[in-house]
Order: sequence, then structure tokens, then C-alpha cells
Amino acid sequence: MAGAYVFPGGRVDDDDDAADDSWCDGLEAARAHWPDLEPAVAAAYHVAAMRELFEEAGVLVARDATGRFVAESADERTARLTASRAGIHEGRTTLRAVVTRERLRLALDALLPLAHWVTPAVEAKRFDARFFVTRVPGGQRARHDAAETIHGAWMTAADALGRGRRGEISLPPPTWSTLTDLARFDSVDAVLGSTRDRVIHRREPRFVEEHGRQMLVLPGDPLYPAPEAERLTAVHAETRFVLDGTHWRAARA
Repeated sequence: MAGAYVFPGGRVDDDDDAADDSWCDGLEAARAHWPDLEPAVAAAYHVAAMRELFEEAGVLVARDATGRFVAESADERTARLTASRAGIHEGRTTLRAVVTRERLRLALDALLPLAHWVTPAVEAKRFDARFFVTRVPGGQRARHDAAETIHGAWMTAADALGRGRRGEISLPPPTWSTLTDLARFDSVDAVLGSTRDRVIHRREPRFVEEHGRQMLVLPGDPLYPAPEAERLTAVHAETRFVLDGTHWRAARA
């Protein structure tokens, strides 16, 4: 996805399996968020998401001894946390070690499930990706790591989609569809509230070649019949993506 705008993320590492009550809040909630996974695996996905969010964007969703979310300040702890990002990415330390050293607790209960996407079979490198949503703690600001990510920006979901349609930025299909979903809501509270009764289906785009065009089509597209319950909602106007050079461009059926 070189050159594309994506959310922070990555694979589940071996160290992400170490979630327990000694350094994590909301472990039972995390284990229950993905009923199709073994409880320990579901928790590992949460830890991986928290780690990648911290590594790539510098946002740490963790609480101190008073139960407050950690915020940036001019103190030494903020400096140590900033320095820890590269150490975690390079394997010189772990998120657990950093959180334990700073006497913090990872707030797994603040990370809520949003979507489940699987890379289409045509791709050589495939991912089984779980998407989460959370509120950035007050007093923190996101900063790209200048390694895996070279630029960062805050924008509304609707603005991102508009820029994508105009060709100003590249948005991969799962990112596009997730932004389309988020654009329905007018606040972070509404987005977080929507996760309570959200039914999440595994979505795997299908590769199709038609009239010389290479496309990825989503469940519910005329070229990808799917049970009604598994189709994308009506707000997803674009149910297919056309390969335009090296990037996928959203298109209507």
C-alpha cells in the first residue's frame, strides 16, 4: 500500500499473546469482542492494534493508577514513552515492558470492534484484518513515525472520501469502505455507540476481470451475489474498485 492513506495497523506478533490482568484493563471485554476467535487470540488482536497505534501514530490508550487516560505533558514519562516507540518497533522492548515500567494499564476495553476484512485470494500477500475504533485520549496528538508511515493527517471521513474521489489521495478498498461506514455518523460518540449492536461479517473482496478491466468487487455487487445479511448497506454506493495504474479506484456498479 505504498503511497496510500491507511489506518495504523499491522500483524499480530508473538509478544501480543501476553495479555493478562497484571497490565491490561478490560480483558474479558476484549476476549468477547470477536466471538469467532479463541478468547486469547481475540485479546492478542487488541494488543496488536494498541501496539501498532502507538508505534505508527504515537497514540497510547492506557490508564494510570488513578484510572485516567495518560496524556502528554512536559514530564519525563512523556519523553520516555516517545523514545519507546522505536524500541518496540525494532524489537528492543515490548509494549508490556513499557506499560509496566510506567505503571500504566493498557485499556483494551476502550478499543471497540468495527469491521473484518480479508485480502482477496489474487494477492500474493494476504491478511485477515480486524478493524477497531477508539477515541484518542484527551491531551494526546497523533504523530507519524517517519518509518512505516511518512505523513499523517486528521480529516473527517466525508472529506477523505471526497479527496479520494477527486484523485487527491489513494484509499485502499477496506479503508474506503470503512470511511463510508463512518461518514454516516456525526460524532465520535455516535460511532462508538454503533458498535454495541453491530453485526460484523467477514468481507473478502473478489477479483473480477471484465472487458479488460481488473476489478475488486464487494459482497452485494451484481458481480458478487451474497446473502442479504452479508451485503454492504445502502450507504456504500461504491461496491467495486477498478485497478487504475497501481491503485484501486472506487466505482459504482
